[in-house]
Amino acid sequence: MTEFYFQEVSGCLAPTAGEGGLSESAYRDCLAATAASLDRLRAAHGDGSLPLLRLPERRDDLGELRKTADRYRRQFRDVIVLGTGGSSLGGRALHGLVPSGAGDGADGGPRLHFLENIDPLTYGTLADALLSPSRAETTGIISISKSGSTAETMLQTALVVDRLRNTVGKERVRDHLVVITEPRQSPLAVLADRFGVRRIDHDPDVGGRFAVLSAVGLLPAIIAGLDAELIRKGAEWALAPVLAGSDPEAVPPAVGAAVAVGLARRRGVSASVMMPYCDRLSLFSRWYGQLWAESLGKDGRGTAPIAALGAVDQHSQLQLYLDGPADKMYTLILTGCQGLGAPVADDLAAIEGLSYLKGKTLGDLMDAEGRATAATLIRRERPTRILQLDRVDEGVAGALMMHFMLETIIAADLLAVNAFDQPAVEDGKRLARQLLVEEI
Repeated sequence: MTEFYFQEVSGCLAPTAGEGGLSESAYRDCLAATAASLDRLRAAHGDGSLPLLRLPERRDDLGELRKTADRYRRQFRDVIVLGTGGSSLGGRALHGLVPSGAGDGADGGPRLHFLENIDPLTYGTLADALLSPSRAETTGIISISKSGSTAETMLQTALVVDRLRNTVGKERVRDHLVVITEPRQSPLAVLADRFGVRRIDHDPDVGGRFAVLSAVGLLPAIIAGLDAELIRKGAEWALAPVLAGSDPEAVPPAVGAAVAVGLARRRGVSASVMMPYCDRLSLFSRWYGQLWAESLGKDGRGTAPIAALGAVDQHSQLQLYLDGPADKMYTLILTGCQGLGAPVADDLAAIEGLSYLKGKTLGDLMDAEGRATAATLIRRERPTRILQLDRVDEGVAGALMMHFMLETIIAADLLAVNAFDQPAVEDGKRLARQLLVEEI
């Protein structure tokens, strides 16, 4: 099967990273402890008790998703995706695979707009532009809320529905809106039913931040012209060593979890920096941030995710990384971009101070800077993992996402926390609703 990525963790271990790295014995102890988690994952796949593990192999649901996506692609110039957190970040990360200069989707499809926050100015500007009487006809909406009661998404959806019924008409709201939510009664389900809007089921046993391989992430991806089957094939590849019963050292997510937890325990690492050298993976870092933080940050445990972007953050954050507190683990994603782009013309490279760029491309510089940053971090004894990619496409994205979902679950087991709940967040949601009620 195609290789989608290669993981190198030697830069996190003491023989290479010196005092900042994990000793061989500590690493082996942590790695051995992942075996029990791998056994549980295999059992959960076998009995279906963790449905997210069955998503990579599924194909039966893609036909219906493609039908909806095809209609949206034919009917609309713009599509607004309403949702927050896990209902948005996965879809946004996949959509990020479309080069930013393309403007529309990967193959000229509609423009996607992810409306995550509830800033009234952001909403108003977008709604005035895309839901005005002159533009509403060519604008579609996807509303995503697992529970069907997420306050931010419900308010966004109610406002959008009100706009639509005043522009395209009440009877045609259903032509412009699709909702993804659990198959039960909820405020979002009631709203959808009132206007005859199609509901796509969100599996109640797949948490939002683990739902990127479901309709939550794949419907926006297909609308953008991306290959949903290839996304799942990549995820299937990343899951395969777990299901095959491979030893932990042959399971990259187990290796990653052992290193991350071992460094937290033995070297005081309190933050995890995700730094891809690729614009199309910049939103992947945001997706990873929620997954890692919300799954592990419990009972005083966990490490803080930090999203960075190479080579941009070499000019803003790298000074801290190299010369600040030695409390971070670094994951650099290098993308095999050497040789990509047009070379610098000889006469321009002849300008004093630019001779080193003669015949070089943007890809050459990006590749050199990524490798140099990794080497410099390791030389400064900052534990650094490298994920090497030969390309960036849907399969690679699916593989990376499955890797980090598995790594997160395994790390949670090592830390003895529940990867699938978020009790502190729920407290804040309840208080916000209480404050709204008190102000009525």
